[in-house]
Amino acid sequence: MMLAYQPIRSLATINIVAYQGSAAAKRIFSVIDAEIKIKQENHLPDLKIKECNISFKDVSFNYKNTDKKAIKNINMDIQGGSMTAFVGHSGAGKSTIINLLPRFYDPQQGEILIDNQNIKKNSLNSLRENISLVSQDVILFDDTIRNNIAYAKIDASDEEISTACKYAAADEFVEKLPNGYQTLVGENGVRLSGGQKQRISIARAILKKSPIILLDEATSSLDADSEEIVQNAITNLTKNKTTLVIAHRLSTIHNANKIFVLRNAEVIDSGNHDFLIKNCAEYKSLYQKQLK
Repeated sequence: MMLAYQPIRSLATINIVAYQGSAAAKRIFSVIDAEIKIKQENHLPDLKIKECNISFKDVSFNYKNTDKKAIKNINMDIQGGSMTAFVGHSGAGKSTIINLLPRFYDPQQGEILIDNQNIKKNSLNSLRENISLVSQDVILFDDTIRNNIAYAKIDASDEEISTACKYAAADEFVEKLPNGYQTLVGENGVRLSGGQKQRISIARAILKKSPIILLDEATSSLDADSEEIVQNAITNLTKNKTTLVIAHRLSTIHNANKIFVLRNAEVIDSGNHDFLIKNCAEYKSLYQKQLK
């Protein structure tokens, strides 16, 4: 009787385990079965980068299940090799603009051009090969530091990875770790600090050597010391590259060649920092609030 008690008790809980598994399976299959609308089409020509000029022509976009425009009638020209920043309150459309360039979404209206080539009419792989994204939410795999950096270039040599880390100011902490570049970072980089994860992400982007860099609030969650180190690494990353930056901290974009000010999904003004301080009330208000 005593031996039979535990197996019988386990049988009584089988239905609970089955229901838990069924609920988990429904969530997983809804992701697996979702239709991929933006995908590689092999018959399209590759994107050819020369000057790396970017243009948005009457671009409007709204997310699924809402009629409210995330951006509307955006027209702007971004010169190749320059740094362009986007500022505005939350919900103004800054991240949407960044997400449209690598075609995470496609606009419902208008077109986006790189060197006068419509990105929808060129292969997706060739587009994304020319873009590096550094965001505030760094994605790291439960693997070694070396493999996380080499994700940008699978066949990279140890020397290439070491050089990328040096420019990203990541070598100073990597070399102090017991196993160096072979140190396991844990799931999503749990064993690293925010600043260290960000520098690994920048090293990855440097290794890729893409001509277009997207920075989505890359230093917003860091303390002052880490921000200074990461900001210096970003300077190395963006040198002579076409860079698009989203920054809540306006102090990080003083040197941007052009700043676009967004409000309610529209561009209301543009220019460099000095011009906007004198001529744009929205930008001046944002800047003064941060100084306080």
